[in-house]
Amino acid sequence: MGNTYIKEMFSLEGKVALVTGGNSGIGLGIANGLAKAGADIFIVTHSGRNTEEVRAEIEGIGRKVEFFQADLSIEENTTKSIEKCIEAFGQIDILVNNAGSIYRESLLEGTNEGWKNIIDLNLSALYYISKEASKHMVKQGHGKIINIASMLSFQGGKFVPSYTASKHGVAGVTKAFANELAEKNIQINAIAPGYIKTANTKPIRDDAKRSAEILGRIPANRWGEPSDIAGAAVFLSSKASDYMNGHILAVDGGWLIR
Repeated sequence: MGNTYIKEMFSLEGKVALVTGGNSGIGLGIANGLAKAGADIFIVTHSGRNTEEVRAEIEGIGRKVEFFQADLSIEENTTKSIEKCIEAFGQIDILVNNAGSIYRESLLEGTNEGWKNIIDLNLSALYYISKEASKHMVKQGHGKIINIASMLSFQGGKFVPSYTASKHGVAGVTKAFANELAEKNIQINAIAPGYIKTANTKPIRDDAKRSAEILGRIPANRWGEPSDIAGAAVFLSSKASDYMNGHILAVDGGWLIR
């Protein structure tokens, strides 16, 4: 009985998930998790790196995977990404807006171009691709959109004003999208990862003093792994979360409660 319930509530068999930035870091952890739950995967990648390795991983799980290389900060590429996914698989059931970047510079010394680049990718691209995906989800009568927020959706951070603004924006549009699309059986939620071992956090992890300060505030007493985000992504992609909308789910080892 238990196995039947788990399969009914959490299985993603027959589903197609588009994961932006799904070829590395948190995105790859999520893509692998969704594949293990039964979804076929469409990955939009800026760099095009690791695609053969990622293909081997996901096909090794027994699922299909296709790739599209594109710079999502260019608006037309967001539309193309959805079109290519539909061409490849005929549907899109799950959109994971994971692609993003960070620009570390103080307010006094940072450039306006640096600000714009982060807002264009982390926030505007998310809006554009979600808009296109939603059109197909409305026609299908169902859909799941998962946005990747951040601890800096709740806090101010330091020396990362553009990233902080973009991630506050991600939390805001998650709620706004939910207010509009919930009645159409589309669930839009966000995951706010804590401090995860990725390329973006490497400069902090390499700073012994800063890394120790961070670990000292995390009750779990460790940095998170990309795989730690996968379970939350499977939950938010599955039937189990059908009555969740507009929620920002922190997966942070307890950082926010300290």
